[in-house]
Amino acid sequence: MKKHLRIHRKGYPFILIAFFLTVTLVVLFFLFYKPNLLWFSVLLLFWPILVGSLFFVINFFRIPKRDIRRDENAIIAPADGEIIFEPVKVLVEEHFKTERIRISIFMSPLNVHVNTYPIDGEVVYTKYHPGKHFTAYSHNATDENEHSTVVQKHKNGEEIMFRQISGIIARRVWFSTKKGDFGKQGEEMGIIKFGSRVDVFLPLSAEVLVEKGDIVLSKLTRLARFS
Repeated sequence: MKKHLRIHRKGYPFILIAFFLTVTLVVLFFLFYKPNLLWFSVLLLFWPILVGSLFFVINFFRIPKRDIRRDENAIIAPADGEIIFEPVKVLVEEHFKTERIRISIFMSPLNVHVNTYPIDGEVVYTKYHPGKHFTAYSHNATDENEHSTVVQKHKNGEEIMFRQISGIIARRVWFSTKKGDFGKQGEEMGIIKFGSRVDVFLPLSAEVLVEKGDIVLSKLTRLARFS
């Protein structure tokens, strides 16, 4: 069966706005067109910008068809992007109040921004946190930026936390999951609009499989394995 690219529903308003602006410019050009260099220059300047913006927005909200590499003993990347720090032990005050291994995935504006569940497991905790908008490369971003927190419990009893973190450009996080839901590895759980980062917090016993600079893909890349 042929695989089709889908567009996330959260992108429809942005796509319609970009499309409307593009069409409006074309209509205005032909309504008020006069054969002089100024109008020709305006068209050359704004037409490529608006058309490029339309394709950028469509590309940003794309949902590529991927066949997930399911592995019940693995923690799969919940986002596309780059590992921007070496995996490190940090004290997690929220929910756990213990040390966990943090893996940070930075999503550029060109990455897929739909986020997925890293494991099979019941959602035991969710919370939305309003906050600041530091750059996603800041270590402070994980706690102080606007973010959402979701915790899943694996059948082995271990819990995995992941956070959708906003940034300077990405100023809205959205998730559709709630406490009591059962999230299946690789299924959609939310989206971050226009960039930023996802942090995953693992048990100290987990075997980490990635390092700083690695490029990871949602549904495909194994971040770690349960011991």
